[in-house]
Amino acid sequence: MGWITRPSVRSRALTSLIATCLLGALSATVAATPASADPKEGVGYSVIPGQPYNNLNPDHDWLGTYVVNGKQVFCVSFKQKAPDTDEEYKPGDELLDKWGQKLPENVAANISYLLLRYGQTQDNAEAAALAHLLHSWTAKPRSDADTGPSLPSTKIGYKIEDHFDKLKAKHSDAATAVEKLTKDAEANRGPWTTAIAPPKEDQHIGTAGEWTISVKNAKGKGVSGVPVRLTPSNAAVDSGDTTTPASTSTAKAEKAVTVKTGEDGTVAVKVTPTADQPKLASSLSAPADRPYVQFPVMTGVQKVVSTGGEKELKAQGVAVVSKPGKVQVTKVDAKTGKGIAGAALRITAKDKATAAVGHDGKPLSGADGKPAVVTTEGENGTVTVENLRTPQEICVVEVNAPPGYTNAFDPKNPPSACGEVKSGETLALKVANTPNEVPRTIPAGDRPVAMMQGTVENSASTAGILGVGALALLGSVMVGVAARRSSRR
Repeated sequence: MGWITRPSVRSRALTSLIATCLLGALSATVAATPASADPKEGVGYSVIPGQPYNNLNPDHDWLGTYVVNGKQVFCVSFKQKAPDTDEEYKPGDELLDKWGQKLPENVAANISYLLLRYGQTQDNAEAAALAHLLHSWTAKPRSDADTGPSLPSTKIGYKIEDHFDKLKAKHSDAATAVEKLTKDAEANRGPWTTAIAPPKEDQHIGTAGEWTISVKNAKGKGVSGVPVRLTPSNAAVDSGDTTTPASTSTAKAEKAVTVKTGEDGTVAVKVTPTADQPKLASSLSAPADRPYVQFPVMTGVQKVVSTGGEKELKAQGVAVVSKPGKVQVTKVDAKTGKGIAGAALRITAKDKATAAVGHDGKPLSGADGKPAVVTTEGENGTVTVENLRTPQEICVVEVNAPPGYTNAFDPKNPPSACGEVKSGETLALKVANTPNEVPRTIPAGDRPVAMMQGTVENSASTAGILGVGALALLGSVMVGVAARRSSRR
């Protein structure tokens, strides 16, 4: 049977409706009926004949709910006057038995649990069974003297066996329900506890992790079918198969959702962090430790008992999001160890093809969709990339060789370096380039021609190239002039 969560404001309102009629769990609203001074019986069964009292022989006893002020309620002052439909009540005290004695803790917990779970039932058998159990616990005879037919309504006890036998004879489904509800209460009564368990591993922004919510009974066993309202913070709850959205929403949104515990009293949900310190808060209605009653304004009327569901249990879980990491890349000359500025490198994943991932869960891609390119700077030839997801295997791969280092550059197997970026740490990677070789001699026919020694860059400006040509041309002209002058002599 389904349950629904109940806001605390409504819970306080329900708590104000207590008397020897137990307020239907979660106070299901009954369709409005015309005002009447007559008792309005709700859901349940009559047992025939009724139990004698005050030297009277009533034709039946009603076992079930009453409708009071538009609410479905249960009553517990056996044989007192039934409440009419517009009866008024005032806040009362802890529910005691008919003799003014404190109810045993297990009985009080059973009552609170059953009212929470079955108080709004529309099943005749369940309602009759619950009413029978309530009278059995609150008006149990201390001895045979408490059931004498001459006793007034204020002192008469409830003949438990006689009423059960009458239910069994005429309404066997109610007798079966008595056994079911009794076992259910013994197994699942309060006090309940609840907890939220985030994933053991660090989570990442943008990536879902499994959180587990549990609800346990007084014996430490899971309670099934409990609605739990979840409210995320810096996170989104996946409204997939394991969750039921409280309202229409997208697949992932920072909105509250309501889920139900499974057979083992737990429910798992997917939670995706949207920022650091993702949190998940839960709330649920649990049976109160002890039920309370409200007394009728007019004396001699049965009392209304609270649902037992006014106790709200809360829990909160906080996950650990892995701290972002950094990578510092240094580009150096393979021979001198000096830094090289202006080197372009791609930041990739371990495969050297796909982009590395940022702390926000998004790939570090350029406008062309390829892994982002960074350029080394300064005398040290370094560049730092921050806010990387951790842990993560990344590589830096050279895109083009800087000037003076092209001869040893293989575009099919460019220089690279790889390593793991760890939470909150900086990974240092170094990529070396072999400089171009400077030839000491250049062959010219059969004889070597001596050349000026020094470092030669493999790139030269257009002006430089034109300058060298001009000098060569000028040399040729000067040789021609000298030759002409020699011939004239």
